[in-house]
Amino acid sequence: TLALLQERGADVTIIEYLKTPPTRRELKRLYDRAGISPRDGLRAKEPLATELGLNDPATTDEAILDAMIAHPILINRPLVETPNGSALCRPQEEVLKLL
Repeated sequence: TLALLQERGADVTIIEYLKTPPTRRELKRLYDRAGISPRDGLRAKEPLATELGLNDPATTDEAILDAMIAHPILINRPLVETPNGSALCRPQEEVLKLL
């Protein structure tokens, strides 16, 4: 995704989410802007997600968001924001819609 952005001359700021995790408010804002739920942004295959019961359909988006803030490894990525919008860029070509 980064290579696609750089190839197109995008001015990129990389935020290392494990070193500098987003706030709950910021993460919710990004998901809202992308039109996805916290469940959509969850790294569901991360063992911790299963361990915490986050893959259970009864788990609320609020509980998932709280878990992501406590354990940023649960945040799926790349999450890209441009003036044109925000998106979880999986597959990576999704980023082209934001340029």
